Amino acid sequence: MQRKVITIDAGKCTGCGLCIPNCPEGAIQMIDGKARLISDLFCDGLGACLGTCPEGAITIEEREAAPYDERAVMANVVKGGPNVIKAHLAHLRDHGQTEFHQQALAYLRDHHLPVPDEAPAAPPAGCPGMRLRDRTKTAAAPAATDAAAPVPISELRQWPIQLHLLNPAAPFFANAHLLIAADCVPFAFANFHHELLRGKTLVMLCPKLDHDQEQYLAKLAAIFSTHHIQSVTVAHMEVPCCFGVRRLVDAAQKQAGSAIPVRDITITLEGTLHE
Repeated sequence: MQRKVITIDAGKCTGCGLCIPNCPEGAIQMIDGKARLISDLFCDGLGACLGTCPEGAITIEEREAAPYDERAVMANVVKGGPNVIKAHLAHLRDHGQTEFHQQALAYLRDHHLPVPDEAPAAPPAGCPGMRLRDRTKTAAAPAATDAAAPVPISELRQWPIQLHLLNPAAPFFANAHLLIAADCVPFAFANFHHELLRGKTLVMLCPKLDHDQEQYLAKLAAIFSTHHIQSVTVAHMEVPCCFGVRRLVDAAQKQAGSAIPVRDITITLEGTLHE
């Protein structure tokens, strides 16, 4: 069947192993000093490992692959103990994989294994700032307002927003209108929420100060290749270095083989908008 799975560029992989802990399914293992995808059966294609590779060696591709097998994955996961089980269940839940999550719980019950506490109020593992929040389906549509007046409510539809923290497989990218903005734009442009952010999924970055630009390129390419993106708006400051946002977007589209029209917006140092 055709489906999305990760692919690892052995030429870029340095064998650091940072991707291993972020794949509780056990799809990635270190072999001969390189990270390897050991089985299509174990890879769910959601890309939790993407943002952990400092070399950008991990991407998602769509190809002929064996169907993902949750029960086979669970047989592998339980070998790692309670913490690995909990991480895997959280991974499925946070990515909205309800069917696989139920299959995982059924496997634990069938094998008389304890089910970790998954109360919604429980604090997430790892950094709270990286916990995915998707408000696209629950947020009420804002009331119509004067286009010239700032809106007194936030138009933010998801969390996180910084590209370094974003998971390219996050569900809020599906059928999204993307706003890819330089970090300074919301501070310089007073009407940012109402005029630029409304109805869009936000990606923030700084092309000058942020390191790992290759990783940014790989993440943007993964977003473009994994999801149907309806539109892309790029917003940057008028200073020369900030035009790197547009260059990253163009390079990522080329790498992903996508051709989404881009609306390019420049914000002046006085806070005005130009296209």
